[in-house]
Amino acid sequence: MTDTHHIHAWPGEYTYCPHCATKLEPTVIQGTERPQCPACRFIHWRNPGVGAAVVLFDDEDRLLMVRRGPRATRAGYWSIPAGFVDYGEEIRSAAGRELEEETGLIAEVGDVVFVASNFHDPAKLTVGIWFAGTVTGGTLRAGDDADDVGWFNLDDLPPLAFDTDEEFISRLR
Repeated sequence: MTDTHHIHAWPGEYTYCPHCATKLEPTVIQGTERPQCPACRFIHWRNPGVGAAVVLFDDEDRLLMVRRGPRATRAGYWSIPAGFVDYGEEIRSAAGRELEEETGLIAEVGDVVFVASNFHDPAKLTVGIWFAGTVTGGTLRAGDDADDVGWFNLDDLPPLAFDTDEEFISRLR
């Protein structure tokens, strides 16, 4: 017996076919319920977005974190600097870009240190990839969708926005 995964509608999901404008119907395809066009057979493959984070420590072994601004998911809570990879963008470049946008720092982006599926926003499921980094320049300042930035001891962290950051940090302790 096959276990069928039911994926419910979320904001921003197609209701009508982008090719022929026919209303999409839920159809079980490869064991998962997916929106499909009964007229032209278009299938809406809902794939997660990809997020990239850079993990930085200062010379006192404190972790760099940003407080999420009012327009960000989980505003007011703290996270490791991260953001979405743009279409066509190399993932390490995206991680470095997001770090600079949110913190003003420039870093050499190194090895992958953690990978996790993120389910904290059901409207936008993501896969997160955390990279080790080394600061190479810039001036520390909050920017983009962060409204504060700071270095924190692993045993004295502010309230965290995401359980995946908590999971990663618990592995560092």
